[in-house]
Amino acid sequence: MKRFSYIARTSVGATTTGTIEAKNEAEARTALEARGLSVTTVSTDGAPMKKKDPLERLLEKLQRVSLTDRAIFTHNLFIMTKSGIPLAQSLGVLSEQSRNKHFTSILLTMKAKIESGDSFSKSLELYPKVFSEVYVSMVAAGEASGKLETILEQLAKQLKKERTLIAKVRGAMTYPIIVVTAMIAIGVAMMIFVIPKITDIYVEAEAQLPLPTRILIGVSNFILNNGFLSLGIFIVLILTVRFVAKTRKGHRALHALFLRIPVGGTIIKKVNLARFSRTLQSLLKTDIPIVQSFQIIEHTLSNVHYQDAMHEAAESLKKGITIVESLKKWPRLFPPMVTQMLSIGEESGRLDELADEIANFFEEDVDETMNSFSSIIEPVLLLILGSGVAAMAVAILLPMYSLTEQI
Repeated sequence: MKRFSYIARTSVGATTTGTIEAKNEAEARTALEARGLSVTTVSTDGAPMKKKDPLERLLEKLQRVSLTDRAIFTHNLFIMTKSGIPLAQSLGVLSEQSRNKHFTSILLTMKAKIESGDSFSKSLELYPKVFSEVYVSMVAAGEASGKLETILEQLAKQLKKERTLIAKVRGAMTYPIIVVTAMIAIGVAMMIFVIPKITDIYVEAEAQLPLPTRILIGVSNFILNNGFLSLGIFIVLILTVRFVAKTRKGHRALHALFLRIPVGGTIIKKVNLARFSRTLQSLLKTDIPIVQSFQIIEHTLSNVHYQDAMHEAAESLKKGITIVESLKKWPRLFPPMVTQMLSIGEESGRLDELADEIANFFEEDVDETMNSFSSIIEPVLLLILGSGVAAMAVAILLPMYSLTEQI
């Protein structure tokens, strides 16, 4: 065993130093991380501290554990648990298979925690940014009931469905984002390179320019003469929007606007309803109380208004009000079909089955919508593009009629 000196940060951000005995540096880091410390430097006791390269530290910060990493990990862990392989050994094997160095470090730390006597759920709690509250709560329930294998299977299926859903949404949004970005880039290029050459003709002819043409020339001249200022205004505008969006009122207003956007608002509602139903179905299969389930679901939904609905529903459930009556207060967020099916589930004692049916319905609905999203959004994009081109064409061509009349 060797003695290593270390510098690390505690969970509250305080710097701490000390020594630790371990076989090698990697084992020393793993043991320190198992204590909940964020290791900065480790070296053999008496040797100079070797700090990480700045580029290495930056890469570690940028290397996040993706949903795909978590889904593959959970599926493989389920298979290994089903095969009877001990949990600590499974984590060790999976850490060697992972290509994500950050995730490898996490798995080794979890392995060390389990070998030291901690439960699997306790080791998961150390990484809330990687393993959600739903994940930790379901694992804890599985450990308590002796059904960890079943819970891991359920989590693997849930993560797979969530990954498919997110991939569909991202794939469908790629086309409109590229088109809008290209429209803006072409518009700016026209203002800088094309418009000045055309409008110079009108200026030299001293023609009486109509209002649209004067506005176009004014904007073009402003961008040309104040390039850095224009860029600064654009950046300040983006930062202002981001700042307002982070405030409580701005955040709520922005999310309310998202729900009212044509087509996009409907998709956001369907995605949140699918996630609500799928998570509810998963939690109902454990021994987690229904109130706690709604409190957990609150943190899984992306829209703040759905989060508010879950929070109020949890408070209503504490008072003995049924799930359906709690959700009926939000008719714009939960359509009658959802509340009616949940009502049937409550009355028949098959709430988890009905929640599964609702989740499947909305997941398939989102899937179909995303497949046809390009054909839905294309006319809108063409209308916006056509309006911009028409406005620019009118501004350029109107003075030609004035020049023709003068001749």
